[in-house]
Amino acid sequence: MKIDKILKQMSLEEKIALCSGASFWETKQFEKYGIPSLFMCDGPNGLRKQERGSGADMLGVNESCPSVCFPSAVTVAGSWDPDLPKRIASAIGEEAKEQGVGLVLGPGVNLKRNPLCGRNFEYFSEDPYLTGKLSAGFIRGMESTGVGTSLKHFAVNSQELSRFNSDSILDDRTLRELYLTAFEIAVREGKPATVMCSYPKLNGIHCSDHKVLLSDILRGEWGFDGMVVTDWGAMNDRIWGFRAGCDLNMPGGSAYMEKAVLEAVKTGVLPESAVDDSASRVLKLVFRAAETLKKDAFCDYEAHHMLARDAAEQGAVLLKNEDAVLPLKETDQIAVIGSMAKKMRFQGAGSSHINPKKLSQPLDFLPGAVYAPGCDEHGDTTDMLIAEAVRAAGNAKIAVVFAGLPDRYESEGFDREDLKMPEGHLRMIDAVADANPNTVVVLLCGCVVECPWADKVKGILYMGLPGQAGGEAAADLLYGRVNPSGKLAESWPYSYADVPSSEIYGKTKDALYEEGIYVGYRYYDKAGVPLRWPFGYGLSYTSFTYSDMKAEGRNVSVTVTNTGSCPGAEVVQLYVAAPGSGLHRPKRELKGFQKIFLQPGESKKVVFELDDRSFALWQEGWKIPGGSYTVQIADLSVRMEVTGEQIPAPAWQKNSWYENCQGKPSKSQWEAVMGRPYEPAVLKKGSFTMDNTVEEMKDYSLLMKIMYKAVEFTVARGFGGKIDYENPEFRMLMASSAGSPLRSMQISGGMPDGLMQGLLEMANGHFLRGIKKIRMSFSKS
Repeated sequence: MKIDKILKQMSLEEKIALCSGASFWETKQFEKYGIPSLFMCDGPNGLRKQERGSGADMLGVNESCPSVCFPSAVTVAGSWDPDLPKRIASAIGEEAKEQGVGLVLGPGVNLKRNPLCGRNFEYFSEDPYLTGKLSAGFIRGMESTGVGTSLKHFAVNSQELSRFNSDSILDDRTLRELYLTAFEIAVREGKPATVMCSYPKLNGIHCSDHKVLLSDILRGEWGFDGMVVTDWGAMNDRIWGFRAGCDLNMPGGSAYMEKAVLEAVKTGVLPESAVDDSASRVLKLVFRAAETLKKDAFCDYEAHHMLARDAAEQGAVLLKNEDAVLPLKETDQIAVIGSMAKKMRFQGAGSSHINPKKLSQPLDFLPGAVYAPGCDEHGDTTDMLIAEAVRAAGNAKIAVVFAGLPDRYESEGFDREDLKMPEGHLRMIDAVADANPNTVVVLLCGCVVECPWADKVKGILYMGLPGQAGGEAAADLLYGRVNPSGKLAESWPYSYADVPSSEIYGKTKDALYEEGIYVGYRYYDKAGVPLRWPFGYGLSYTSFTYSDMKAEGRNVSVTVTNTGSCPGAEVVQLYVAAPGSGLHRPKRELKGFQKIFLQPGESKKVVFELDDRSFALWQEGWKIPGGSYTVQIADLSVRMEVTGEQIPAPAWQKNSWYENCQGKPSKSQWEAVMGRPYEPAVLKKGSFTMDNTVEEMKDYSLLMKIMYKAVEFTVARGFGGKIDYENPEFRMLMASSAGSPLRSMQISGGMPDGLMQGLLEMANGHFLRGIKKIRMSFSKS
């Protein structure tokens, strides 16, 4: 083989170097071996290519090449249609080829464990089955163009707080049934070219160093044959990374631990075959990309804009439609309220931030409407703005309010503080609803928000973050040119206090998964907690009935009929409820779904085929408890006898939180689930490591306090000298610099070995030793 021949010709130093990037977005080129460079970039909801030398960054702060901005995953997930992300990814792949990109970093597959996660807009769902199926669709679409995908962030990366060096602590059953299942489905069914390992540790081991995760499970159990790349700056120990099967360290430029790896191979600590395996996988991807990019590429960006429009329409969820206030009639005199109607929130902030080819605003597609801003773009308002909005609403037949979350409320790099909407938006909605009983709210936000005003308005249309064509899509949906068919991919509680992890999420550096498998609807169903809107909920301008549900073996069928007056799509959802005895389980779990389109009066038979995993749970392997299961579709159900084994309840289960989900779990109960105690690491001067951050150490070390202020000053220079923690980009940059471990700062900053190690020595009180290391780093570089 070509790759084997090249590896035999390359020196050990060259093979090690090949497994680190050349720059922020590129792999290394070796002309003498015919090895080209591979260019990669972000791209979950559009291509974010930054040209060479243009100020590359991983946070979407600096400019990128124009591309089509598709709806974020939060909106795409509302479609419940794997074909939609497949079509989107195929379009992104075509744009990637035209722009010379061989690898696109997406999709994001982490579960929405808690609605405060600042990056939830990039993820699909709280449910692993739905997430896995949608992700597999995305991967199939992209890979079909010859452009590779990078499934991320592997694994258990569900909070932004201390994401660079936190530790995700959870039991094996929760890991397998929830947090790995989505990745497993995506790998087995989608077959991505690469998987991206995440920043946090997993039960004490960095994901970049985790052999069980990257080799035993990913490659051994799931059959993954592609390359593993780090998240940017996520590499911990390069020697352990090679052992684990972590192939490519990104970004490039630092030569991080390359000399240590060379010495480890020479002394027999690390087998050269581990380096060869990683180098071989890098070469496989590089040559595939080169072959793809040889061919001429053409993009129909206007067609892609229309696809973005279709995606925004298919993913929108109609949450309320009292008295059939929607769809609007062309003759209705409407008032449009809210600055978001004129400057729509259409995408999230961070690495997924796209420079859109074009951008449609809702107000431009609502001709004849009377407009009042109601608030400013930050979500603040004044008495004057409210009075203007009230006047406009009071003189209209129907008032349509555009509201949600401005950029500063949710972003990569930090988690939200609560589920509240801006005070200005709440005042605006209340005032307009008081002035006009026929008020409709169009929600633009990337995650769950509390909606105390929901009972005061007649219509609610949730559009998430609808991408560059969101303005056109909003008008089509409001006027009924498109029938809403989306369903919620996550539960919407009445208040944050109702969330099972509300008392622990974001309260500690480590991510403590005390709620176990009871995330989202798995918890709300079992606890009997009422919801504003449940998982899988969504209305339509037409109506559907379900009938004739049958089970034959493991095949389940049901007939769905459109009983309304207009065409529409319906998502048929199948849930499995396990027998009530034995080891604790959720009341029901999603195990199948199909989206169908029906004309008025039309019926269709929908068939599902269940498999072993539809009934299995994890207990040191996948096991099927035998017994009588209930299969549920809408308000219909059938019983199904399943042959299996008896899995008794453990002694600790009786009267525990996990048996009934009442209240909150105690630490002792959680430790019983894990089978081990948990004690957080204690930070103290003299024991700092390369895994600690400047932000952590500044309270213990004068040097690190000075470094923190220096970083803050440097970041502020990009914002006119203003230290502005209200600005999401400022907060992201601080979190990704002063809030990242010293090792990550070295890798991302392209710094030589020894510099950060010297600063670490000084922070630990060894000033002279630190100076010596720093001098040596500069003399070698």
